[in-house]
Amino acid sequence: MGDKRYRTLVVLTHPIQYSAPTLREMANHPQIDLLVAYCSMRNVKPTLEPDFGVEVAWDIPLLEGYRWVEVPNQSPCPGLGRFLGLFNFGLWRMIRSGNFDAVVILTGYRYASFWIMLAAAKSIGIPVLFGTDAHQLKPLDGTSWKIPVKGWFWPRLFNLADIVIVPSSGGITLMRSLNIPPEKIVLTPYAVDNRWWIQESGKVNRQAVRAEWSISADASVILFSGKLQSWKRPHDLLRAFAQADIKESFLVFAGDGPLRSSLEEEAALLGVADRVRFLGFVNQTRLPAVYRSCDLFVLPSEYEAFGVVVNEAMLCNCPVIVSDRVGARFDLVQNGTTGFIYPMGDIASLRGLLCELLASRDRLEQMGKDARNRMTDWSPTENVEGVAKGIDRAWRHKKKLKDGTVT
Repeated sequence: MGDKRYRTLVVLTHPIQYSAPTLREMANHPQIDLLVAYCSMRNVKPTLEPDFGVEVAWDIPLLEGYRWVEVPNQSPCPGLGRFLGLFNFGLWRMIRSGNFDAVVILTGYRYASFWIMLAAAKSIGIPVLFGTDAHQLKPLDGTSWKIPVKGWFWPRLFNLADIVIVPSSGGITLMRSLNIPPEKIVLTPYAVDNRWWIQESGKVNRQAVRAEWSISADASVILFSGKLQSWKRPHDLLRAFAQADIKESFLVFAGDGPLRSSLEEEAALLGVADRVRFLGFVNQTRLPAVYRSCDLFVLPSEYEAFGVVVNEAMLCNCPVIVSDRVGARFDLVQNGTTGFIYPMGDIASLRGLLCELLASRDRLEQMGKDARNRMTDWSPTENVEGVAKGIDRAWRHKKKLKDGTVT
């Protein structure tokens, strides 16, 4: 890359706890002059989170360390999850009059605002970067008819971008399968604030945390962290744990959601309720203590575009077991080294892995060290370098087109 400093507009649906560290890193990059535009301000104030069933107020700064603006949402039915839920027409004027060198659209094509931004940027020839965290065509709801529709639509959609950014090597493979030119694809690792997670996990008193859970210091503890939803398949883990029946072992659920009551009922029916702990919703600043106080993290999801909880666990020296539907498996989970991958829904395989790993504390500790070491080059730094690389590549290509040196 050269020395040019690119005036860059990044547009997001709303402030997100996982995005804030990367935005701060981006704001300090020598080649990026950053402005962030939010289409809504959800998460800034305490918000009822339906999936958790509680009012959530994130206890980490979401808007500090970078320049940002709120673009008024003019939707007649504002909200996330529906096409007209975000209709921020002010983005049209912002992009056309902002003298930007590049626009990075992170709202997703399912919102009207995405198409407003794309049209505005295309109308004046500004390079556009957007992408997806998907690594497969199969949708979350499993609807089969959507697969051929995506197979037809996505190549046309992503070829509208000057650069397609993807968070995993699985995403690269998917884009290549859709015939997106390799020079248009850039890896931007899906990352959390590595420095913060390592720092905070180093302060944890495992014995004290376990005492709060009424778990002894020498017990084996398995962790699930996330919303208790059907597609994350927490029941699979509960059943595998019960079948493994490992002496002095415990299962901890950190998170809340619609399946909590059914999990509690099944734990009682399986005779393991006394060895299962439900922590409810755990805010960000408490999570390092949760991960660090456990021996093994399991994510049994049937759909997980990436799964940054895997990053969090590994940064806290916690090896992982994930299903073969979890996007993080492509780059972070090395079988037998940082964790294991098993066939989604195969409870017998999951039970076998629990028995194998919890049989050796020395092996778990070594895998925990290897897990943290794997995260050395998977951080916001690599994410931002990927974005900067993409902006530079797109801008130079546009310049050559304008100069007539590319046909």
